[in-house]
Amino acid sequence: MRFKSRYFLCELVLEDPRWKQNISQGTVLYNVKETVARLHGDFGAAACSIGLSVKYLNAYTGIILLRCRKEFHQLLWSSLPFITSLENRGQRYVCFINTLHIGGTIRTCQKFLIQYNRKQLALLLKNTTNPDEKNAIQKSIASCSLQNVQEAEFMADVEDMD
Repeated sequence: MRFKSRYFLCELVLEDPRWKQNISQGTVLYNVKETVARLHGDFGAAACSIGLSVKYLNAYTGIILLRCRKEFHQLLWSSLPFITSLENRGQRYVCFINTLHIGGTIRTCQKFLIQYNRKQLALLLKNTTNPDEKNAIQKSIASCSLQNVQEAEFMADVEDMD
């Protein structure tokens, strides 16, 4: 029997961007489980922790891909806004997690992320006055697709984590 999953595409926004190197998949997973347990008690902690995993974390961009079982995805969804800091080795990093998309497959999350990045680059292009920066941003927008090497690397990274 196959268990269905939900994938949460989230953005980690830290108060100080220099802290990004200190965040790991284990840190995110531990803090998410703690928040679910605090809000939903023992039942919520047990129900969510069965299939909960961090499939992808890019510390540079702050993108996180979480997987949980479909039956209990609402427990996780309702807990994510209550994460106000991440604790790692005695350090406390003030942050919040912005849920960008919830999908049934990694591929749908990937497609959404490409569209999201295009929109962010378009906003950046609007506010740029330097011609060299404009050309670089336009090239970045043109290169956003699933056929790119970066996207293939993303899929390889995710498959290696299974």
